[in-house]
Formats: sequence, structure tokens, C-alpha cells
Amino acid sequence: MRAPTRSPDEPPLVALAGNPNTGKTSVFNQLTGGDQRIGNYPGITVERFEGALELPGNRSVRLLDVPGTYSLSARSAEEQIASSAIIGVQPLERPQLVVVVVDATQLVRNLYLALQVIETGVPVILALNMMDMLDSRGLAINSELLAEQLGVPVVEISGLRGTGFDSLRTSIATTLDSGAAPPKPMLWEMSAELRADVLAVAPEMPTAWSGGDPHQIQALALWSLLSVNDDDELVDIPAGLRVAVQSRRQLAASSNREIEAEIIRARYDWIDEHPAQALSEVRPLKRSVSERVDAALLHPLLGFALFLLFMGIVFQALFSWSDPAISLIETGFGSLAEFVEGALPVGFVRDFITEGLIAGVGSVVVFLPQILLLFFFIGLMEDTGYMARVAFLMDRMMKALGLHGRAFVPMLSGFACAVPAILATRTMERRRDRMLTMMVVPLMSCSARLPIYALVIGALFPPTTVLGVLPVQGLLMVCMYVFSTAIALVATAVLGRTILRGPSVPLILELPPYRFPHWRSVIKMMMQRGGVFLREAGGVILVCTIGLWLLLSFPKHPQLETNYEAQRTNATRTLNDAPLDLRLANIDQAESSDIFRHSYGARLGKRIEPVIKPLGFDWKIGVGLIGAFAAREVFVSTLGIVYGVAETDGGPSTLREKIRAETYADGRPVYTPLVGLSLMVFFALACQCMSTLAAVYRETASWRWPAFLFVYMTLLAWLMSFLIFQGGCALGFG
Repeated sequence: MRAPTRSPDEPPLVALAGNPNTGKTSVFNQLTGGDQRIGNYPGITVERFEGALELPGNRSVRLLDVPGTYSLSARSAEEQIASSAIIGVQPLERPQLVVVVVDATQLVRNLYLALQVIETGVPVILALNMMDMLDSRGLAINSELLAEQLGVPVVEISGLRGTGFDSLRTSIATTLDSGAAPPKPMLWEMSAELRADVLAVAPEMPTAWSGGDPHQIQALALWSLLSVNDDDELVDIPAGLRVAVQSRRQLAASSNREIEAEIIRARYDWIDEHPAQALSEVRPLKRSVSERVDAALLHPLLGFALFLLFMGIVFQALFSWSDPAISLIETGFGSLAEFVEGALPVGFVRDFITEGLIAGVGSVVVFLPQILLLFFFIGLMEDTGYMARVAFLMDRMMKALGLHGRAFVPMLSGFACAVPAILATRTMERRRDRMLTMMVVPLMSCSARLPIYALVIGALFPPTTVLGVLPVQGLLMVCMYVFSTAIALVATAVLGRTILRGPSVPLILELPPYRFPHWRSVIKMMMQRGGVFLREAGGVILVCTIGLWLLLSFPKHPQLETNYEAQRTNATRTLNDAPLDLRLANIDQAESSDIFRHSYGARLGKRIEPVIKPLGFDWKIGVGLIGAFAAREVFVSTLGIVYGVAETDGGPSTLREKIRAETYADGRPVYTPLVGLSLMVFFALACQCMSTLAAVYRETASWRWPAFLFVYMTLLAWLMSFLIFQGGCALGFG
């Protein structure tokens, strides 16, 4: 069965392919303008970008932006999507034309993918991007000779300057009008042994992949000989094909042949002998600006220091620069809630709209400034070429943990917020690496944990010094961040060798020349990512927030409402102005506390008390843990409600006094420094954040991984808190 074909009324499909860092996204944006649609490829969360491309004569075609790949020899599920989209493997539609975007300054390496695409028999246009940078490099390309050698049209463009795109549109229209290209022989000569390998594997090729096309069968046979392994991540590979490939590899090994090296070498030999001749040196090459900058940025010591400085700026932006926007959003939703409270009568409908719906939407939108800022910086790093340097610089350290350098940026940005950090794992190619990074990013101490650390340290640890120099409170704060980072790195090593064990794949990347960012592409990517978060992860967060509100607000007790309404009436009769406002605020706080103590959430807190008691926690802390699931920082306000502390009474400072004064029935203090340390460790390790779980669900399209994340982090938090509290008690610190 062939891959799905388009209906007669549907515009033709043109695929845009290319290596990473070739400016393919800029080319896509230049061709489509703002007319783009974002979705996912069938069955996985790899994003699919499709836009309308207007051609001369008022014609329109669909332009598909294929994920960047160095070749069709897929090593991961994402690269398989790229090759499947180009070839048209079911359920993907086969394109009528493939435009291969090539970095003109890296011609020889980029031509490897172009050669593979040509071998499939699909019509091809070669778009030579970054032609404006050739002269500064002392290079020139003979496009006519290149077109003659490859047998496909070649068009010179500049995605950054927007030149050459009229010629590209005309070439696309002309190629589509000419119909399917006639079958081409192989441009490079296979050895007799390799031809035998191809003929042996070809019968196992599914008809749905090739449709019987001999060029596609041959191209797919070569692809399988390079890509199919027993330990790979590729999906839907027929068992017969795997067996045939392994059989040919074993046969080749017995003759001291390496099929993969033979195919790659033969292609590059042909490229060097033929199309590479179109590239010429017009003057002696000087040391480029990129090479001079790399001498500093890739230096083992200076480069790492500069990277930490840059990430400090990013972290500062996520942590504090976004604060005005976050405060504005919170104020806006707070004002909206006050308006609704004044417009609607007291009752369930008003409470649901203000405390459930408005608060729920606000809990989603409040993440948007951080997400937009993070993807803005990621876009800058990608567009300028610095992201590749970061991955290269950090690869040695991360490799020891089972990951590669690209994982470091999401992990570090997890200090600000786990949600955008999880979304940032999309910069990693392999699904296994993305999954592993997502499973450990929530262990980094995000900004939402800071209010909890501040409350506990301020309430239970005196402002003394160690050795007369180091402040205890500041030292504890630093220790919590160091502790969470160390646990995250250990978890990476453990999970990478157990649950998420995978083949060790070296980091293969190109160090592109430094370029000015294409601001339109950066802003567009930033807005698209923000929109995806609001549409998908935001819906899950909203539902969970409303559910948590219901849990902490019900059941209702009419007698309580009657009693507090009577108190309000009495206060209105006897007081006025500021004293009345203060009294009414205290009554509201006391009512909220009373309702809270009788809620399903409070009952659940008492039910889980036997489980958390070995950690030094009572049921009131349990209620705080449940409330904190909406967002970790909610733990502070939840305890305020539990202890009946109104903001008008001094807020956090009064809560600290309440915590210090809280005792059990026998007079023992509930909160001690040991309990505080146990509580901070629990929050440092537990996944008390439904937004994080929603983001993981969005990225994995399954509840299995969010469930695993919640269970393993909760068990780890309980175990570490248990060891700290019980160990401290055994040593006499209880």
C-alpha cells in the first residue's frame, strides 16, 4: 500500500529539508510569511510546521518544514520522521517536490543529505542559502556546474537578507509543472559486494514504504543498511527487515567489511570528485571571525566561565526580569476576581468563578513570561550559533552522566522553573535523551521552592553565623540549591543506566559560523512555543487547579456560614472605616480557615498523617502538601489558612510566629530545626507541581511518564526526609 496521496482538490505538498543550522527556518518563514499551521506528526510529539506557499500565477502549494537532519540514515525517532516525510512512508504523504536547503559556506558536508534525497527519485531543488557570506570567506560557487553535476535545479538565496526567493518560487512552479522527474541512475557507483547487500535487503522492504518504485526501494535498502540496529530507537521496523540487515552485516564482518563506512565513503568520494568542484577559493582564506571567537568561547576554563556568565543573565531574566510581567498578570487576574466578587452574590457560582476558574486560568498564564523569555534566549543561542558551542563545551561532563551537552541548558534553566525547562528539551534530537532530561529537571530547585525555604529558614533557624563569618540562614539556602543539583546529577546517572538505558551515542554537531539572529524567526518561534503551552499544557493545569480548589473548598457547612455572617453583621453595626475593614478581613480569614479544616483536603491530610509522621510532619503540614500540588509556593498561603493568619495581620512574619509556637498535646513543639530541614528536603525532591506533570504529559503524549515522575520523586523525597529526620532523632537532635 502506498503512502496516502492527496485529493485532486488539495494543493501539492512541497517538503523543505536540510541540515541543522542551514537557516532552514528562516527560509520557511520567508516563503510562507505568517501563514503557518502547527501540529504534531501522527502518533508522536515531534512538531509539524506547514504553511501556504504562494507561487507565480496565483497558485498555492503546501510547504512542510521537515525536522533538520544530517542525513536520511536515521539514528533516532525524530530523524526517522525526517526521512519518512521526505520519502513519504505511511501514514505520511509523499511530497511532489523536495527543496533541500544547503549552507553554501559548508557545501561539501551539506551535499551528503542532498545526494541521498536525489537517490529516492523525488524531484529536488537545491537552495544555496547564505550566499551573502561566501565572499567574506574568500569562496565562490559555480551554480550552473553544480546543477549539471547533480542533475537538479540550483537556486541562490539568502534567508537573512531575503534575496533570491522570487527565483526559488519560480523554480518550484516550473519543477511542479514539469511533472515527476524521469528515473535517474545512481550518481555514484556501488561495489559488487554492496550491490549484493542491497539486493538481499530489498525484498524485505514494505510496499507501503516504496510503492514498488525501484529508486525508493534502492534508497530505502541503503537507508536500512545504515540505520537499522537491534538497540536503536526506531519504530515500526519489520522483523524480517531487521533480520535481513543483521544477516548482511554479519556476512560483511566475516569478510572484514564495514557496510556503513563503505556507503558513507563512496558517497563522499563522489561528492569530492564531482559537485565539490563547483566550490572554488577566490582568495587565500584568513582565520574567520568565528574561529577567533571560538578560541575564547571553547576554551576549557574561559569558555566555561563565559557560559556561566551568560546563563547567569538568562537565569536572572527568568527569575527576576519576568517578575514585573508576572506581577502584572497576577494583579490583573486579582482585579478581575475582585470585580466578579463585587458583581455576583455570595455563593457557589461566585466562588467557582473567582477561586476556581479565574485563579486556574491565572495559574496557567502566569508561566507565560518565563516561557517566552526562555525561548527567546534559546532562539538567540540557536540563531547565532552559540547553542552548538554550549553543547560542545558541556559534552564531556554530561557524557559521564549518560547525556550529552545539549541537556545542560534545560537542566540549568530548571532553577527558574521546570515547565519552560521541560519545553526546552526539544532542542535535543534523541527521544531517550529528552526523556531522561525531563525526568531529572524537576529536581533542580526552581524559584517556586524559594518561598518555602525562606519561610522555614526564617522561622526555625536563628540568624547566627558559622565560624563567626558565614551566616547560617544564607548558608542553608545555598546548601539547598547545591543539594538539589547533586541529587539531579545522581538521578541522571542512575536513570540513564536503568529505566532509560540506551545506546551511547556521541554528540555529532556542526559548529556553524556566528551569525546575526534573524529576529523575525526568533520572535515567531517564541510566540509559537508560548501558544503551544497555553493550548495544551495549560488545559491540563486548569483542570487540575479547579479540581484542587473543589477538594479544598468542600463540603460546605451552612452552620459555619451562618455564624460568620452573623459576625460580619455585628461588625458592620459597631465599627466603621479602617477598624471595620480589618475586622472583616480577619473574619474572612477565620472563615476560610474553618472551612479549610473541614474540607475534603483536610480530611485527606489527616488520612495521610501516618505516612508523613515518620518525616516529622503532622496533618496540618499534610494539608499544606496537598495545597502545594497546585504550585509549590502555595504551601505558604495554605499554612496561613490552616493557622488562620490573615495578610492584614502581618502575613509571613505572623505565620513564622505561629509555626514556632505550634505544639502537640503533650507540649512538644511541632516545628523544630530538624523538622524544618526534613520539610525543605522533601520539597526539594518531591514533584509537588501539577504544572510540571502537565508539561511532561504534553511532551510525551502519555500519562505513564508523568506518573513515573511523580512516584519516583515522591518516594525519593520521603526516603531522604525519613533518613534525615529519623537519623537526627537517633543522634539526639530531635
